[in-house]
Amino acid sequence: MTDRPVSEMSFEEAMRELEGVVDQLERGDVALDASIALYERGAALKKRCEEELKRAEEKVAAITLDAEGQPTGTKPVDGL
Repeated sequence: MTDRPVSEMSFEEAMRELEGVVDQLERGDVALDASIALYERGAALKKRCEEELKRAEEKVAAITLDAEGQPTGTKPVDGL
């Protein structure tokens, strides 16, 4: 677990750390207080991953196609 703010992590960084958190919790060899902290960090990491996936999905959905189905560009998506 790092001290880096979750909000600054890329999807890949957050996913990698989330996998580490899950591994630690599954092993069950972490003290109760540390388990709670790990769970809270894991919840924040999960949320970050979900947000980044949603953002990527919105970008893909914003790609416009021409009459032949070829990408012609993108249209603006609110909030991006």
